[in-house]
Amino acid sequence: MHRFMRFSYKVSPAMLWCAMLSGAPGPSMAQAGTPGAAPAAASVPAIYVSEFEVTDPEGIKPYSAGVDATFAPFGGRYIVRGGTVASLEGGATKRVVMIQFPSMEQARAWYDSPAYRVLRPIRHQSATSKVFIVNGVAQP
Repeated sequence: MHRFMRFSYKVSPAMLWCAMLSGAPGPSMAQAGTPGAAPAAASVPAIYVSEFEVTDPEGIKPYSAGVDATFAPFGGRYIVRGGTVASLEGGATKRVVMIQFPSMEQARAWYDSPAYRVLRPIRHQSATSKVFIVNGVAQP
């Protein structure tokens, strides 16, 4: 076994932003070290992340105009919608969108909803994208 090991990770800007938004990686030492303590009631938000590049600016317009109305009923709200991307490591992402939902279940319900299913093919035809949902940190 080598004394020093080298690791190489490929991290996108959106993954870094998700990590920054989520805060600490786990429970505090006080929470972790208290045997028998009941966990505090908490809500774990979920964040939909889309890194994409528009390939058809005219074709994406119906998607952009209608997507807000599809996620609002599921408690979704923009926390990032485009804007400047300052790449610190790796290749630059053209555009990033992040939508926060109250829970992973609500994020999945929105993504699988009939209203969003109608819009998804427009995004697929008008942009190349990488899309995922990640849990945030529990909010007391």
